[in-house]
Amino acid sequence: MSPIEAELPETELPDGQSRLIAAAVREALARRRMSRQALADAARISISTLEKALSGRRPFTLATTIRLEEALGLPLRTQAPAPVAVAERARHAPEEFGSYTREAVAFLEGRYLTLRPSFGQAGAIFAYRTEIAWDADSARLVFREAERLDAPFAQSGTVSVPNQSGQIYLVTNFQGQYRLAVLGRPTIQGEMFGILTTLFSGRGTQLTPAATPIALVPERGALAESAQYGRIAAGMACEPTYRRLLDRVREDVFAVFPGCGEGTA
Repeated sequence: MSPIEAELPETELPDGQSRLIAAAVREALARRRMSRQALADAARISISTLEKALSGRRPFTLATTIRLEEALGLPLRTQAPAPVAVAERARHAPEEFGSYTREAVAFLEGRYLTLRPSFGQAGAIFAYRTEIAWDADSARLVFREAERLDAPFAQSGTVSVPNQSGQIYLVTNFQGQYRLAVLGRPTIQGEMFGILTTLFSGRGTQLTPAATPIALVPERGALAESAQYGRIAAGMACEPTYRRLLDRVREDVFAVFPGCGEGTA
């Protein structure tokens, strides 16, 4: 290790910032079709350190983040916001996300089975987990995706809960590139249904805009034990239940797809 490397601080970054860095690194790897081992070698860190940080099992340190920025040639740390009163920061989300308090949105915290049509297999359902939690450092709800078959594309970001629209927004903003889920308020069972606007990977490095139904179902009780993730095809035991849930987006008019026929997304 060089003297310069030895001086890099090992300060752990806040959880919220670590999640955003992990999402940025995963997207950079996917775009460049670069392996995690190759990135670890280029950044002069162990593959174990990188894997644990990307999976959320440990936070990124400042030293690790600086090495990753140098290896990728990308800024991964967001600029710190202007100082605000500690009590205000701890209780109120920024105005652009709805100015909500933690107490007002506590009912949204938890783990959700997430369902949408598969982009890679016609007629199949893509299932993964979305986790929503309060981040004290940024004073807002944040979300992150897990158990995705295409792990490098797992998203994380901010939950916006404005009063006027009555909708809930899961917002990812990576260097000006947005991905957005617009969800209705939870049903009495806590389910949220709506529409996802995103990009999916086409031929080569091409990214194509896509809009599709999406359903978030709380992982409670039996579902917490039996939830299945990945690509759910016809014939699998959970497929009929997952299909009924996803079909509610259109049938109960949680989202409208003008001009689209039945069964299209």
